Amino acid sequence: MTWLFILAFMVVQLAIGLWISRRIRSESDFFLGGRNLPLIMVAFSLFATWFGAETCMGSSAAVYRQGLSGSRADPFGFSLCLFLMGLILAGRLRGGNYITLADYYRERFGVCVEKMAVWIMIPSSLIWGAAQIRAFGQVIASTTPLPVTPAITAAALFVLVYTLMGGMLGDIYTDIIQGFFIFLGLIVLFFVCFQSFHGWREMLGSMDPGRLRFIGPTETLLQRMDRWMVPVLGSLVTQEAISRVLAAKSVSVARRASFLACGIYLSLGSIPVLLGLVGPNILPGVAAPEQFLIRLAGQNLPRLLFVVFSSALISAIISTVDSILLAISALVSHNLLVPLFGLKREKTRVLSARLVVLASGVLAYVIAVHAKGIYELVLTASSFGTAGILVVTLMGLFTRVGGGAAAMSALAAGLVLTPLFSYVLGLEAPFMTSILGALAAFAAGAFMARRRERVHASGNSGQHINKFHQPGDKAPH
Repeated sequence: MTWLFILAFMVVQLAIGLWISRRIRSESDFFLGGRNLPLIMVAFSLFATWFGAETCMGSSAAVYRQGLSGSRADPFGFSLCLFLMGLILAGRLRGGNYITLADYYRERFGVCVEKMAVWIMIPSSLIWGAAQIRAFGQVIASTTPLPVTPAITAAALFVLVYTLMGGMLGDIYTDIIQGFFIFLGLIVLFFVCFQSFHGWREMLGSMDPGRLRFIGPTETLLQRMDRWMVPVLGSLVTQEAISRVLAAKSVSVARRASFLACGIYLSLGSIPVLLGLVGPNILPGVAAPEQFLIRLAGQNLPRLLFVVFSSALISAIISTVDSILLAISALVSHNLLVPLFGLKREKTRVLSARLVVLASGVLAYVIAVHAKGIYELVLTASSFGTAGILVVTLMGLFTRVGGGAAAMSALAAGLVLTPLFSYVLGLEAPFMTSILGALAAFAAGAFMARRRERVHASGNSGQHINKFHQPGDKAPH
């Protein structure tokens, strides 16, 4: 009975996507929903985009295993990321009327930087999308007779069809429904689990005090700070979230929606973490911690409420993975294929966007099937090449220093330094160190470019003088 209701819920989502698809006439409609979205829609869409597998299942599983030291991103890191987006990025980027973040790079630093940034951002989004598809499969496997791998396959097929039809506009409309299901499911589950204790004191007192430590037993303070910086700064410049800001109908709506989404995310994102903390007491011995939350719901909720909760998890994951596939499509189609092939007609551009969604969905599925876990995928995605992207974005928006050479240097440094510092040198703070390295590369690139300009200008000046005043000539009167 449960899986029949979930199937019906998914069919409704597809129907909404099909209905919305009739309104898609242009590239802007497909990627940004017409760029005319009000505050509530943008805020809920930002929240739903961020509130995905790593929040519902990944972080609760990590906390279930290790306590608070296991959760390095949710809900605090990603909430702070949304706050910073509203504070420093939303207004400036929305005011530029871009379709992608790479459009800004082209305007500020040139075409070469645009293309390089696209190729750096695509793998990160693919890995994050794989995490969501894997989580979707875990929910299906927990609520149906399907094993995990076929469940992941079914999840990938559904998400592909859903995204291909409705685009951003379909996602925005369903985000309101999905947000309601997420809110209802998590609140009900928390209330039911809380009832098994006699108040907060007993709930927290039943835990081993060591589970409340933010720093793990083998972790230093510097390592902890670095792992916090990955979700806070590494996710700040992702196309998935920025596309929501760009879809707002005004600059003020973009800013306020980011702040509102931060508050919603922090409130609801705390629930899976708290449940993970008390999880070993109320549901000990879970063999597959990634299924902890869904199994907790199955044990404690009546059948109807369990169906609602399962639908809430599916809602969260659908919204996130849909946003990721659209982000990849926007970067590849709009910034690479459209200029490469000179696509002029809006109908052709929309077709190109949908084909890229299909290809990226297949790649994300392959990664999801072969991955070790959801949370590991998310952390990898957040740190992959993002140090250079972060430095280039902030330096471009807030300074007039540097041009294309500086940006290219920073992007290359960010791509190389994080894996070098993490896996080769084994530094305690590889991400923060790579940000400093990318910043140094940006400054060096700007300095060298400025020096070449001065040498060139000096050479031209000397040639100009020699042209009119050859040796032996009389000086003009």
